Amino acid sequence: MQHIKAAMKGKNDAFSRVVHKTAYYGNIHIGKPAQTITVVFDTGSGNLMVPSTLCTDSACQRHKRFDPSLSKTVVNMQSGGQPAGAFESRDQLTVTFGTGEITGVFLKDDVCIGNLCANMEFIGASHETEEPFGSFNFDGVLGLALSGMTQGPNFSLMNRMEAAGNLKHALFSVFLSDSDDEDSEITFGDIKEERMVGQMFWVPVSRHTGYWQVQMEDIAFNNERQSLCSDCQVAVDTGTSMLAGPSHVIDALTSRLKVRHDCSNYDDLPDLGFIVSGHVMNLKPAEYVDNSGGYCSLSLMSLDVPPPNGPLFIFGDPFLRKFYSAYDRRNERVGFAVARHIGIPDEKSQALLVSLNGAGEVSRGKGFLAPSQ
Repeated sequence: MQHIKAAMKGKNDAFSRVVHKTAYYGNIHIGKPAQTITVVFDTGSGNLMVPSTLCTDSACQRHKRFDPSLSKTVVNMQSGGQPAGAFESRDQLTVTFGTGEITGVFLKDDVCIGNLCANMEFIGASHETEEPFGSFNFDGVLGLALSGMTQGPNFSLMNRMEAAGNLKHALFSVFLSDSDDEDSEITFGDIKEERMVGQMFWVPVSRHTGYWQVQMEDIAFNNERQSLCSDCQVAVDTGTSMLAGPSHVIDALTSRLKVRHDCSNYDDLPDLGFIVSGHVMNLKPAEYVDNSGGYCSLSLMSLDVPPPNGPLFIFGDPFLRKFYSAYDRRNERVGFAVARHIGIPDEKSQALLVSLNGAGEVSRGKGFLAPSQ
């Protein structure tokens, strides 16, 4: 099992349980008395969206639904941020995803992670399509993106926590387990030094899209630049279980890597590195190749996001299992460090991250910037 940890100013750390399947998710508590809802912690979206008892679709009925009538503290809201009148028709919002959509009404209530709480607005689903939501093991989504992706400032968990003065720092950090022998952890308000090998380097958010998005300089094979993506952007997305990139870059990678379907060259494949802020963050073939039953294929998905937001890579779970990440809301920057995993020597883990000097040459273990709070 995994944990969520909330670091709070002047309080002890709070925990709740997280389950790891193809997504990382855990419990939150809404209302008074508290109703427990399981959510994905998603840096790629901005709002809290949970099924409500207004939703009678089969996708909703398979999950825990928030019942506003049971909460003493809930307020029915309109889209403009004002309370809805008792006999007033309710504003609704429809959010379209790649393979489905959610429609919901606006609510306001206390939302707690462990014993860290914020009074915030969120969306209670009144309709969910069967695909993909009916098959999810979790109930809803807790968006942790920047303000550009929220319905408004009162919909941002981090904004509401910071306004309440509960956070030690206006950031959160994410550690994803690499095996069943360790716990995953999301820490609100702090960075856990024991979760990383070496020190963290920070990269400013490059576009004000709402994504935790940074500039990528190039792609490397075994720490050698490939001149494949000189002006790419990267969105760090804890809610995505894959790696994705522009189709022309994925096509070029497919051509150059030449992953054989019979896996005969699997052991000879290079480290695949992404160069960000002069640092190469490497993935081993196990992270970028599907190797199942003696059949191998490149596990990078094509995704074409047009300018000005793209060309855009998505760093999902395969990347985040190898690199501990931090999301600094106040300074709008993302931090990266090699993740420390049970059973893997620090020296081996540290080799995944190298820095490049001005000439583009590799320099191991140098040039890292310590976290500044």
